[in-house]
Amino acid sequence: MAKVLIRILLAIFGGLSSSLAYPREGLWPVIFVSVITLLLSVRGLRFWRAFWVGYLGGFCFYVSQIEWMSHYLGPVPLLALSTLEAFFFGLGMALIARVWRWLADKPSSTWRTIQIAFAIATVWTAREWVSINLPYGGFPWSRLAMSQSESPLANWVYFGGQPLLTFVISAISTLILCLVLELRTHGWRTHGWRNRGTVLATAMVLGLVAIPTLTVVPSVAENGTLVVAAVQGNANAGLFANTTRGSILRNHIEASNLIEAKAKGQKVDIVVWPENASDINPLADAAAASTMSRLVDEKFGVPLIFGTITERGGELFNSSLIWRPGVGVTDWYDKKRPVPFAEYVPDRDFWYSLAPDLVGLISHGYTFGTRDGIFELGKDKLGVLICFEIAIDDISRELVGSGAQLILSQTNNADFGRSDETFQQVAIAKLRAIETGRAVVNDSTVGVSAIFAPDGRVLDQLPTFEPGVMVARVPLRSSITPAMAIGGGLDLAINAAAVILILLSTGRGGRWLLGKKKAPSNS
Repeated sequence: MAKVLIRILLAIFGGLSSSLAYPREGLWPVIFVSVITLLLSVRGLRFWRAFWVGYLGGFCFYVSQIEWMSHYLGPVPLLALSTLEAFFFGLGMALIARVWRWLADKPSSTWRTIQIAFAIATVWTAREWVSINLPYGGFPWSRLAMSQSESPLANWVYFGGQPLLTFVISAISTLILCLVLELRTHGWRTHGWRNRGTVLATAMVLGLVAIPTLTVVPSVAENGTLVVAAVQGNANAGLFANTTRGSILRNHIEASNLIEAKAKGQKVDIVVWPENASDINPLADAAAASTMSRLVDEKFGVPLIFGTITERGGELFNSSLIWRPGVGVTDWYDKKRPVPFAEYVPDRDFWYSLAPDLVGLISHGYTFGTRDGIFELGKDKLGVLICFEIAIDDISRELVGSGAQLILSQTNNADFGRSDETFQQVAIAKLRAIETGRAVVNDSTVGVSAIFAPDGRVLDQLPTFEPGVMVARVPLRSSITPAMAIGGGLDLAINAAAVILILLSTGRGGRWLLGKKKAPSNS
């Protein structure tokens, strides 16, 4: 009973401590403590016991990191999502325990520690892929990689995106754990520096840290530069905000008055407003259209990209529009991945029967967009995405594949108050800049807003809940990073490797995979 209690406490501590590694706290080394503790909690357990211990750890892992979900719909969505994600987490931990036991039972070899570490990292990363893709498009948050935006390991995303960084974090954590366990069990004399396996495992840890630390991520302009003015209106633009009609638009117009002073004589090439910056659709309201025309034609003299809600054919879209001087709207992008249970309700009848009060609050749903996210500005191509799409790997890959030389991430964080959500999101934006090799403009209604160079450097930034303007000359780039060249191929390889490991760790699955037939019975 004491051993069970210890495992439960390890799972709870491992899950809860993880939140300290993510922004805003940002104590990134803590993620290794969290992963090590979670692995210890299931080490040596059989499948179902590992599942339930892992389930508890996973629940604590998620609920401690995404408490901001409760800010606008109360605790029920937070608990429901954490419970769902804990299922995948527990399943992943159970499979890790099975693969670990299978490898640990094999004859000792020089490479065994590294084999165990890479196998566990493979299963962990594959489980993370499941969590961020299933169901209803998944929940692309709380990835190990998100904790490392300020660490020396961040540059791993340049080579393989967030999946590779997650793999490295889990591999380093497992290597450290295995080294400590072996030294504790067998003593320094047997498994000290004279032991080749110990030396190799230690060298692997040092190598995994050294490679990103020594990597210089290219950030020079390849296709010229663009001076971007991004406006933060400090507007109460939440989904359920009861604001005066037109007040959000006015906030961003007033904040735009700060552009001239912030530009300090620089000629601005484009002005960017965030998601939902205009609470009146100028395509459907003549007065708002007149206001936008005067603003862009007489004040800016350059194109304005802004977010608003549009309606076409009886369907609602969360849209980003580009308004050009003397012309008006010439292109738009509709959000391709609306957030389930926030911007739309999948299988509404079913979920309404379970939680009518909550589902009833979401009276309408946004339609999935189908247009590309590329706005052309002369010869320059700007990639546009909206809010949580910054956390979706496929969206960024698609933009770069379509020729985006700069990425504009328009977001509205007003629903989440002064929580950690906006700090976590801006960390993802920084990692995206390094991964894609593109400058990223993360423009929020209430902050944190920031402009990142392609190597992750902050070019300009605004604090939360203050109106302001960021102005920066950003490089335009068209070269493809290794992460973009690999694309989804790394996901496919890791998931396939995880399946193979799981099959090999089970007797029947291993025989089927290797093509071995069961010996005939003598009876």
